[in-house]
Amino acid sequence: MKAEGKMVLKSKMKWVGLFGLVLSAISLFVHFLLARFTEEGVSEFHSSITIFPRRTIGESLNFSKTSAMYRRLWGPVRPLESLHPDANPRGYYSDPNSDTNGFIFVRIQGGFHEIRNSICDVVVISRFLNATLVIPELQSTTSSKGISSQFKSFAYLYNEDQFMAALSKDIKVVKTLPKNLKGQRKKKNIPSFKVPYSASPYYYKHRVLPVLKKHSVVELVVSDGGCLQAILPPDLEEYQRLRCRVAFHALRFRQEVQELATKILHRLRAPGQPFVAFDPGMTRDALAYHGCAELFQDVHTELIQHKRQWMIKRGIVKGNLSVNSAKQRLKGSCPLMPEEIGIILRAYGYFWDTIIYVSGGEIFGGQRTLIPLRAMFENVVDRTSLSILWELSRIYGREANLFESNPRSPPTVEEEMKFEAWKTAGPRPRPLPPPPARPKSYNIEGWWGWVAESDNEPDSTVMELRTNAHKLLWEAIDYVICVEADVFIPGFDRDGKGHPNFASLVMGHRLYQSAASKTYRPDRKEVVRLLEEISDHLYHANHTWLMSVRKHLRKRLVDGLLEASTIPKSKSFISHPVPECSCLRRDYAGKSINASTSTPSHSQVIAALGIVHFCPAWMENDLTLQTKDKENEEALDEDDSTSSGLFFRKNNGDHEDLSNKEETQLEDQDEVEGGDR
Repeated sequence: MKAEGKMVLKSKMKWVGLFGLVLSAISLFVHFLLARFTEEGVSEFHSSITIFPRRTIGESLNFSKTSAMYRRLWGPVRPLESLHPDANPRGYYSDPNSDTNGFIFVRIQGGFHEIRNSICDVVVISRFLNATLVIPELQSTTSSKGISSQFKSFAYLYNEDQFMAALSKDIKVVKTLPKNLKGQRKKKNIPSFKVPYSASPYYYKHRVLPVLKKHSVVELVVSDGGCLQAILPPDLEEYQRLRCRVAFHALRFRQEVQELATKILHRLRAPGQPFVAFDPGMTRDALAYHGCAELFQDVHTELIQHKRQWMIKRGIVKGNLSVNSAKQRLKGSCPLMPEEIGIILRAYGYFWDTIIYVSGGEIFGGQRTLIPLRAMFENVVDRTSLSILWELSRIYGREANLFESNPRSPPTVEEEMKFEAWKTAGPRPRPLPPPPARPKSYNIEGWWGWVAESDNEPDSTVMELRTNAHKLLWEAIDYVICVEADVFIPGFDRDGKGHPNFASLVMGHRLYQSAASKTYRPDRKEVVRLLEEISDHLYHANHTWLMSVRKHLRKRLVDGLLEASTIPKSKSFISHPVPECSCLRRDYAGKSINASTSTPSHSQVIAALGIVHFCPAWMENDLTLQTKDKENEEALDEDDSTSSGLFFRKNNGDHEDLSNKEETQLEDQDEVEGGDR
C-alpha cells in the first residue's frame, strides 16, 4: 500500500510539474505577443534599427540654437549666406533642334563618381554637337554580371523618365537607337571613339562631328570619369550651367533608392539633433595611387603595394613602387585616418554623443579602422545600422542565387587520351588514374594566395561583380545623406586616378544647393602637422593646441573654398560649380557692405569667388522672408562659457574647468567672432 501511495504521489508531482511548464510556456508566448504587437513593442522594434542611446541625444549639451556655441558647431557660414543656386540660362538659349546631326551612344565605365561626371559631360557634348543622346549604358550594371534584370543599365541607378523630362529643353534624349542602327551596332559596324580624359570641345568638333554627320551615329566609350575639360571658354559658359542642371536637377536616383535614402535620413534626424556626415575616402586604389601603403600593417600594406605595382605596369601610376608613406602623409597626399578625423572633431568641440554618419562603399582596412572613432563618439552609424536587410535587398531587385564555385578548365586532348587508354588497358586490378589537378583557388589561402603567386590582380568572380554593382546603390544612398547632412567633413578628396572622388562631388553639390551649410575642407598637411605636435600625448591635448585646431577648421570653412577657386578646375566642374551656377542676393549684399565685423570677410569671399550675377527677382521674393530672422540672430550672440569642451572625458556637463579665467573669456570672444566670419 505504501509503495502504491508513493507511486500515486510521484505521478501527481509529475502532472503538477508538467502543468507548471505549460503555464510558463504560455506566459512567455503571451509576453512575446504583447511586446511584439503592442504600441510600445512596435516602437521598440523600430528603434532597434538605430544604435542611439535611450537618453535624448545632446541633452547634456545644455545650450540653445541661438547660442554662439551652437552656431560654431552647426550654424551656417555667414560669408556664404548670400550665395544661392541659379543654373538657369542667362542669355539667349534656344530649344533643342528636332533635326539633329545623328545619335550619340555612350558606354560609361567606372564607379559612382566617375559615372556621374561622365553623364554630365556627354549631355554637354550632345548639345555642343547638336546630336540626339541615347540614354547612356553603364557597364557596371548589366544582368550578365549577376544583378537583377528588373533594372538595366542607366535605370539601375537613375530615374530615366526624370532625366529625359528635365533635359527636354536642352537636348533631345531617346531610350534606344532606331532598329536599323541597333542592328548595325550589334554587328559592330558603327564608328566608335575611346575618348580621352578631359578632352577639349574642339576634339569633338573636328574629330567626332564629321564622323557623326557621315554615319548618323557614333559610339563613345568613357572610362576615366570625364570626357570633357572642366574649364570651358567664356563663350561656352551656358554649357557650364547645363552641367549643373544635369548634376543637380536631372540626375535623380530611381524611386526605390531615393525612398530608402529618405527613410535613413528620417531615422538619423529622429532624435531631433543635427548630425555630421564623414566620408573616409580610404579605398585601396586611392591608397595605392598616392603611395600610402605604410599607413597600414601586415597584409593590408602588401595588398596596397600589389595594387600599386599593377597600376605601374599599366601606366596608371608613374613612379617607384616603394614610396615613403610618412613623407606622403606629411605632404597631405594621404587620407586622414578616421582616428585623426575624430580627434579634430572632438578638439573643435563636438561632444562624445554627436551622431557621426560614416559613408563610403568601401573602407579599406575594414571596421577595425573605425574602432578609434567609435571610442571617441558613441553614435557612429552607417547605412547598415540604420536599415534592415530586407530594405537593402529590395533595392537590388530580384536576383538569382549565385553559388561560389571554382570552375575547372576543360581537360586537354592529351589528358582525355590518357584516361581512355586507362579504361581499356590490361586486366584488373590496376592503379587508379592520377587525380585531376587541383584548381587554383585563391579563396582557400586568402589574400596571400594571389599576392604571393601572381603579379596580376585576380579576375573578378560573378559575386564580386554583383557586389560592385551594389556599391553604386550604397553610394547613392550615402550621397543623398551627405548632401543633406548638417555638417560634412571628408577624409580625402581624390580617387585612385588622382581625380576628384565621391567626397568632392558631395562638396560641390552642397556648395550649389546650400553654400552656407557647414562643409569642412581641412588642409591635410596642416592637420598632420598639428597632430605631430602632440603625437606623444595625443589624447591629452593642451588648451593652446585645441585653439589651434579650432582656428584651422573655422578658417578652412571659407579659405578651403577660396583655395579651390584659385586652383584651376582641371578635374571636375561639378565639384566646384561657382561662379557660373550661383547668384548673389541683391538686398543681402547691400546690407553686408554696411555691416561691421563681417564686411571685409564677406566682400573678399564674393570677390574671390568671382560671383557678379545677382539673383533674379522671382528668387529675391522667395528669400525675403528669411532676412528679418537672420538680422535678429546676429543680435543674439552671447558669451560661450562652455566653448572649451573637454577633449575625451565624459562627465555631466562635458565641459572642462580652466584655471585661468581670463583665458576662458578670451576664448569665448574668439569663438563668438569666429561664428560671424
